[in-house]
Amino acid sequence: MPSTIDIRRRIRSVKNTQQITKAMKMVAAAKLRRAQDRIFAARPYAAGLRQVLSSVAARVENATHPLLAEREEKNVLLLIVTADKGLCGAFNTNAIKAAQNFIRDHAFESVQLIPIGRKANDFFRRRTIPLRKQAHTIQALSMETAREIAEAISTDFVEGKVDAVYVVYNEFRSVISQIVRTERLLPIERAWDEQQSTIDYIYEPGPEAILAELLPKHIEFQLYRILLESAAAEQGARMTAMEAATKNASEMIDHLTLTYNRIRQASITKEIIEIVSGAAAAK
Repeated sequence: MPSTIDIRRRIRSVKNTQQITKAMKMVAAAKLRRAQDRIFAARPYAAGLRQVLSSVAARVENATHPLLAEREEKNVLLLIVTADKGLCGAFNTNAIKAAQNFIRDHAFESVQLIPIGRKANDFFRRRTIPLRKQAHTIQALSMETAREIAEAISTDFVEGKVDAVYVVYNEFRSVISQIVRTERLLPIERAWDEQQSTIDYIYEPGPEAILAELLPKHIEFQLYRILLESAAAEQGARMTAMEAATKNASEMIDHLTLTYNRIRQASITKEIIEIVSGAAAAK
Protein backbone atom coordinates (compact mmCIF):
# COMPACT_ATOMS: atom_id res chain seq x y z
CA MET A 1 0.00 0.00 0.00
CA PRO A 2 1.44 3.44 -0.93
CA SER A 3 2.35 5.86 1.82
CA THR A 4 0.46 9.07 2.56
CA ILE A 5 3.42 11.09 1.22
CA ASP A 6 3.18 9.36 -2.18
CA ILE A 7 -0.59 9.94 -2.31
CA ARG A 8 -0.19 13.62 -1.46
CA ARG A 9 2.37 13.97 -4.24
CA ARG A 10 0.02 12.34 -6.72
CA ILE A 11 -2.83 14.62 -5.63
CA ARG A 12 -0.64 17.70 -6.13
CA SER A 13 0.45 16.40 -9.54
CA VAL A 14 -3.12 15.75 -10.68
CA LYS A 15 -4.23 19.17 -9.43
CA ASN A 16 -1.48 20.83 -11.46
CA THR A 17 -2.55 18.87 -14.53
CA GLN A 18 -6.16 19.86 -13.90
CA GLN A 19 -5.21 23.54 -13.84
CA ILE A 20 -3.43 23.13 -17.18
CA THR A 21 -6.34 21.33 -18.86
CA LYS A 22 -8.81 23.88 -17.49
CA ALA A 23 -6.72 26.75 -18.84
CA MET A 24 -6.41 25.01 -22.24
CA LYS A 25 -10.17 24.58 -22.33
CA MET A 26 -10.69 28.30 -21.75
CA VAL A 27 -8.14 29.20 -24.44
CA ALA A 28 -9.77 26.79 -26.90
CA ALA A 29 -13.20 28.28 -26.12
CA ALA A 30 -11.91 31.78 -26.92
CA LYS A 31 -10.28 30.62 -30.16
CA LEU A 32 -13.39 28.64 -31.08
CA ARG A 33 -15.52 31.77 -30.92
CA ARG A 34 -13.27 33.56 -33.39
CA ALA A 35 -13.04 30.50 -35.63
CA GLN A 36 -16.82 30.14 -35.63
CA ASP A 37 -17.24 33.78 -36.64
CA ARG A 38 -14.83 33.30 -39.54
CA ILE A 39 -16.44 30.13 -40.86
CA PHE A 40 -19.97 31.47 -40.47
CA ALA A 41 -18.91 34.55 -42.44
CA ALA A 42 -17.22 32.46 -45.15
CA ARG A 43 -20.07 30.01 -45.77
CA PRO A 44 -22.51 32.55 -47.31
CA TYR A 45 -19.77 33.85 -49.60
CA ALA A 46 -18.90 30.31 -50.70
CA ALA A 47 -22.59 29.61 -51.39
CA GLY A 48 -22.94 32.88 -53.32
CA LEU A 49 -19.83 32.17 -55.36
CA ARG A 50 -21.23 28.74 -56.16
CA GLN A 51 -24.50 30.26 -57.35
CA VAL A 52 -22.76 32.80 -59.58
CA LEU A 53 -20.53 30.07 -61.00
CA SER A 54 -23.54 27.86 -61.67
CA SER A 55 -25.43 30.70 -63.33
CA VAL A 56 -22.54 31.56 -65.62
CA ALA A 57 -21.70 27.92 -66.40
CA ALA A 58 -25.31 27.25 -67.40
CA ARG A 59 -24.94 29.84 -70.15
CA VAL A 60 -21.71 28.38 -71.54
CA GLU A 61 -22.25 25.48 -73.89
CA ASN A 62 -19.62 22.74 -73.82
CA ALA A 63 -17.27 24.50 -71.43
CA THR A 64 -13.71 23.32 -72.06
CA HIS A 65 -11.73 25.02 -69.31
CA PRO A 66 -8.61 23.02 -68.24
CA LEU A 67 -9.84 22.88 -64.62
CA LEU A 68 -12.94 21.00 -65.81
CA ALA A 69 -11.05 18.32 -67.77
CA GLU A 70 -11.81 14.87 -66.41
CA ARG A 71 -9.23 12.13 -66.93
CA GLU A 72 -8.72 8.62 -65.71
CA GLU A 73 -7.51 8.94 -62.14
CA LYS A 74 -4.11 7.27 -62.16
CA ASN A 75 -1.90 9.90 -60.52
CA VAL A 76 -3.65 11.53 -57.57
CA LEU A 77 -2.67 14.34 -55.25
CA LEU A 78 -4.16 14.17 -51.76
CA LEU A 79 -4.30 17.08 -49.31
CA ILE A 80 -4.59 16.13 -45.63
CA VAL A 81 -5.64 18.85 -43.19
CA THR A 82 -4.77 18.24 -39.54
CA ALA A 83 -3.69 20.36 -36.57
CA ASP A 84 -0.23 21.54 -35.63
CA LYS A 85 -0.61 20.28 -32.06
CA GLY A 86 -2.23 17.42 -30.20
CA LEU A 87 -4.43 17.29 -27.11
CA CYS A 88 -7.58 17.52 -29.23
CA GLY A 89 -8.99 14.02 -28.91
CA ALA A 90 -9.27 11.95 -32.07
CA PHE A 91 -9.21 15.01 -34.35
CA ASN A 92 -5.88 14.24 -36.03
CA THR A 93 -6.24 10.46 -35.87
CA ASN A 94 -9.60 10.49 -37.66
CA ALA A 95 -8.26 12.57 -40.57
CA ILE A 96 -5.14 10.41 -40.94
CA LYS A 97 -7.15 7.18 -40.82
CA ALA A 98 -9.60 8.54 -43.40
CA ALA A 99 -6.69 9.38 -45.72
CA GLN A 100 -5.19 5.91 -45.30
CA ASN A 101 -8.57 4.27 -45.97
CA PHE A 102 -9.09 6.44 -49.05
CA ILE A 103 -5.71 5.43 -50.49
CA ARG A 104 -6.28 1.76 -49.68
CA ASP A 105 -9.81 1.63 -51.13
CA HIS A 106 -8.81 3.15 -54.49
CA ALA A 107 -6.41 1.49 -56.89
CA PHE A 108 -4.38 4.54 -57.87
CA GLU A 109 -1.12 4.00 -59.71
CA SER A 110 0.60 6.71 -57.68
CA VAL A 111 -0.41 8.98 -54.81
CA GLN A 112 1.37 12.07 -53.57
CA LEU A 113 0.51 13.95 -50.39
CA ILE A 114 0.46 17.56 -49.33
CA PRO A 115 0.14 17.68 -45.53
CA ILE A 116 -1.44 20.79 -44.05
CA GLY A 117 -0.65 20.74 -40.35
CA ARG A 118 2.39 19.37 -38.55
CA LYS A 119 0.63 16.24 -37.27
CA ALA A 120 -0.03 14.95 -40.80
CA ASN A 121 3.51 15.82 -41.84
CA ASP A 122 5.07 14.04 -38.84
CA PHE A 123 2.98 10.93 -39.50
CA PHE A 124 3.39 10.52 -43.26
CA ARG A 125 7.04 11.51 -43.54
CA ARG A 126 7.83 8.18 -41.87
CA ARG A 127 5.73 6.30 -44.43
CA THR A 128 6.46 5.22 -47.99
CA ILE A 129 3.97 7.62 -49.59
CA PRO A 130 5.92 10.56 -51.08
CA LEU A 131 5.25 14.06 -49.78
CA ARG A 132 5.02 16.82 -52.36
CA LYS A 133 6.26 19.48 -49.91
CA GLN A 134 6.60 20.18 -46.22
CA ALA A 135 3.53 20.93 -44.17
CA HIS A 136 1.84 24.30 -44.14
CA THR A 137 1.11 25.37 -40.58
CA ILE A 138 -2.47 25.98 -39.55
CA GLN A 139 -1.33 28.81 -37.29
CA ALA A 140 -0.45 30.82 -40.40
CA LEU A 141 -3.94 30.33 -41.81
CA SER A 142 -4.80 33.06 -44.30
CA MET A 143 -6.25 33.57 -47.75
CA GLU A 144 -2.69 33.90 -49.06
CA THR A 145 -1.90 30.39 -47.83
CA ALA A 146 -5.00 29.01 -49.56
CA ARG A 147 -4.12 30.90 -52.76
CA GLU A 148 -0.57 29.56 -52.75
CA ILE A 149 -1.74 25.96 -52.36
CA ALA A 150 -4.55 26.42 -54.90
CA GLU A 151 -2.18 27.83 -57.52
CA ALA A 152 0.27 24.95 -57.00
CA ILE A 153 -2.31 22.19 -57.33
CA SER A 154 -4.05 23.92 -60.27
CA THR A 155 -0.74 24.19 -62.13
CA ASP A 156 0.03 20.52 -61.56
CA PHE A 157 -3.44 19.53 -62.75
CA VAL A 158 -3.40 21.69 -65.87
CA GLU A 159 0.09 20.46 -66.81
CA GLY A 160 -1.08 16.86 -66.45
CA LYS A 161 1.19 15.96 -63.54
CA VAL A 162 -1.85 14.77 -61.57
CA ASP A 163 -5.21 13.52 -62.78
CA ALA A 164 -7.23 14.53 -59.70
CA VAL A 165 -6.85 16.39 -56.41
CA TYR A 166 -8.68 15.33 -53.25
CA VAL A 167 -8.72 16.78 -49.75
CA VAL A 168 -9.41 15.09 -46.40
CA TYR A 169 -10.43 17.35 -43.51
CA ASN A 170 -12.67 17.66 -40.46
CA GLU A 171 -15.86 19.59 -41.09
CA PHE A 172 -17.16 21.70 -38.21
CA ARG A 173 -20.71 20.91 -37.17
CA SER A 174 -20.78 21.86 -33.49
CA VAL A 175 -18.53 21.95 -30.46
CA ILE A 176 -19.00 18.22 -29.91
CA SER A 177 -19.42 17.15 -33.53
CA GLN A 178 -16.72 17.10 -36.23
CA ILE A 179 -17.21 14.99 -39.34
CA VAL A 180 -14.33 13.81 -41.55
CA ARG A 181 -14.93 14.69 -45.20
CA THR A 182 -13.18 13.60 -48.38
CA GLU A 183 -13.88 15.97 -51.27
CA ARG A 184 -12.58 16.30 -54.81
CA LEU A 185 -11.14 19.70 -55.59
CA LEU A 186 -9.96 19.02 -59.14
CA PRO A 187 -11.34 18.55 -61.67
CA ILE A 188 -14.22 20.80 -60.69
CA GLU A 189 -17.45 18.86 -60.78
CA ARG A 190 -19.94 19.90 -63.44
CA ALA A 191 -22.94 19.23 -61.19
CA TRP A 192 -24.19 22.79 -61.39
CA ASP A 193 -27.33 23.76 -59.53
CA GLU A 194 -30.46 22.63 -61.35
CA GLN A 195 -32.48 25.69 -60.38
CA GLN A 196 -31.07 28.56 -62.37
CA SER A 197 -32.23 32.12 -62.49
CA THR A 198 -34.66 32.91 -65.29
CA ILE A 199 -33.20 36.41 -65.67
CA ASP A 200 -31.19 36.78 -68.86
CA TYR A 201 -28.08 38.80 -68.02
CA ILE A 202 -25.88 40.69 -70.43
CA TYR A 203 -22.27 39.71 -69.78
CA GLU A 204 -19.28 41.91 -70.49
CA PRO A 205 -16.97 40.23 -71.30
CA GLY A 206 -18.72 37.06 -72.41
CA PRO A 207 -19.70 34.23 -70.06
CA GLU A 208 -16.73 32.14 -71.25
CA ALA A 209 -14.25 34.77 -70.06
CA ILE A 210 -16.10 35.24 -66.76
CA LEU A 211 -16.18 31.47 -66.18
CA ALA A 212 -12.43 31.29 -66.81
CA GLU A 213 -11.92 33.92 -64.10
CA LEU A 214 -14.34 32.37 -61.62
CA LEU A 215 -13.04 28.78 -61.69
CA PRO A 216 -9.59 29.52 -60.15
CA LYS A 217 -11.21 31.79 -57.54
CA HIS A 218 -13.68 29.01 -56.77
CA ILE A 219 -10.81 26.60 -56.04
CA GLU A 220 -9.04 29.18 -53.87
CA PHE A 221 -12.04 29.99 -51.74
CA GLN A 222 -13.22 26.39 -51.42
CA LEU A 223 -9.78 25.50 -50.09
CA TYR A 224 -9.86 28.51 -47.76
CA ARG A 225 -13.29 27.43 -46.49
CA ILE A 226 -11.94 23.92 -45.85
CA LEU A 227 -9.05 25.35 -43.82
CA LEU A 228 -11.49 27.45 -41.79
CA GLU A 229 -13.72 24.41 -41.21
CA SER A 230 -10.75 22.41 -39.96
CA ALA A 231 -9.54 25.24 -37.71
CA ALA A 232 -12.96 25.58 -36.06
CA ALA A 233 -13.31 21.80 -35.73
CA GLU A 234 -9.87 21.62 -34.10
CA GLN A 235 -10.78 24.13 -31.40
CA GLY A 236 -14.10 22.41 -30.78
CA ALA A 237 -12.37 19.04 -30.43
CA ARG A 238 -9.70 20.49 -28.12
CA MET A 239 -12.31 22.19 -25.96
CA THR A 240 -14.26 18.94 -25.60
CA ALA A 241 -11.10 16.92 -24.89
CA MET A 242 -9.84 19.36 -22.26
CA GLU A 243 -13.25 19.48 -20.57
CA ALA A 244 -13.25 15.68 -20.34
CA ALA A 245 -9.67 15.70 -19.05
CA THR A 246 -10.56 18.26 -16.37
CA LYS A 247 -13.52 16.18 -15.28
CA ASN A 248 -11.40 13.01 -15.15
CA ALA A 249 -8.77 14.81 -13.10
CA SER A 250 -11.44 15.91 -10.63
CA GLU A 251 -12.66 12.34 -10.29
CA MET A 252 -9.10 11.09 -9.80
CA ILE A 253 -8.48 13.71 -7.11
CA ASP A 254 -11.61 12.58 -5.27
CA HIS A 255 -10.50 8.95 -5.50
CA LEU A 256 -6.96 9.73 -4.31
CA THR A 257 -8.29 11.88 -1.47
CA LEU A 258 -10.55 9.05 -0.34
CA THR A 259 -7.64 6.62 -0.51
CA TYR A 260 -5.46 9.05 1.44
CA ASN A 261 -8.10 9.40 4.16
CA ARG A 262 -8.50 5.63 4.41
CA ILE A 263 -4.74 5.11 4.77
CA ARG A 264 -4.51 7.90 7.32
CA GLN A 265 -7.47 6.52 9.28
CA ALA A 266 -5.94 3.04 9.23
CA SER A 267 -2.66 4.45 10.50
CA ILE A 268 -4.42 6.30 13.33
CA THR A 269 -6.43 3.22 14.25
CA LYS A 270 -3.25 1.14 14.30
CA GLU A 271 -1.54 3.61 16.60
CA ILE A 272 -4.55 3.65 18.98
CA ILE A 273 -4.56 -0.15 19.07
CA GLU A 274 -0.84 -0.17 19.85
CA ILE A 275 -1.32 2.35 22.69
CA VAL A 276 -4.24 0.45 24.16
CA SER A 277 -2.36 -2.83 23.86
CA GLY A 278 0.69 -1.34 25.53
CA ALA A 279 -1.38 0.09 28.36
CA ALA A 280 -3.09 -3.26 28.87
CA ALA A 281 0.23 -5.04 28.91
CA ALA A 282 1.62 -2.59 31.47
CA LYS A 283 -1.23 -3.40 33.84
